[in-house]
Amino acid sequence: MEEEKKVVTRKQAKAARETTNEEQQKTTEQKPQKPTRWVQIRMFPIWLRVILVLLFIAGAIVAGLTVGYAVIGGGDPTDALKWETYQHILDIMNGTTE
Repeated sequence: MEEEKKVVTRKQAKAARETTNEEQQKTTEQKPQKPTRWVQIRMFPIWLRVILVLLFIAGAIVAGLTVGYAVIGGGDPTDALKWETYQHILDIMNGTTE
């Protein structure tokens, strides 16, 4: 009752390993996938957000200048947006008055 040993060539062993690897890959591919979680979609791209924030900051500065110049300073609100007003302030700061 001696068992005979089966002779297997290298090609046969390699083919057997490849088939087992393929079967393992198929079983891993057949696993059910998890349901997709919440994916956030941006309504506005980031570059547009940056531009909007910069525009809001500029608008707040302009509004603050006009209100401050008109209410606190007692001047005309449109004068706060003229370059001559700030040139006059710079001249006073530098000591070069006419």
